[in-house]
Amino acid sequence: MKESGRKQGAASPCAACKLLRRRCAQDCVFAPFFPADEPHKFASVHKVFGASNVNKMLQELPEHQRGDAVSSMVYEANARVRDPVYGCVGAISSLQQQIDHLQSQLAIAQAEVVHMRMRQFSSISGGGTAGNSPENVSPSSRHTQTQPTMSLFTMDMVVDQANIGESLWSC
Repeated sequence: MKESGRKQGAASPCAACKLLRRRCAQDCVFAPFFPADEPHKFASVHKVFGASNVNKMLQELPEHQRGDAVSSMVYEANARVRDPVYGCVGAISSLQQQIDHLQSQLAIAQAEVVHMRMRQFSSISGGGTAGNSPENVSPSSRHTQTQPTMSLFTMDMVVDQANIGESLWSC
């Protein structure tokens, strides 16, 4: 089995054993995941979780899941180092706020498009005069007319949703 944490032919300790100042055994649980050339990975994981806890977690997992677990621990540890209170939850929360803000902007833009289409439709149809109503138009010309894709009621709902999104941001 190839040990990715050690150089070929040399008995160089993995980053974990180097930081812990111990001899790196042939069956070191850290060696495949914390190579000697990436000491920062283990340093942040050790700082947040502790070497003993990481060792226990890796020992309890099947070998095929250990790589994903280490990847998750490194991500969470780096997030905790950057933001000790919220960690990766802070990053997720920030991204969720951005999504909410962008969704409200999208709703406003969609409402504006609907409003413009309604104005365009009313100007094309002559402001709703009886001569241009759908009942007085020939069946062959009905297919060539521009039809609004949303009713005024639907447009009001879109505008209301956009206003709700804006009011949430103003708090």
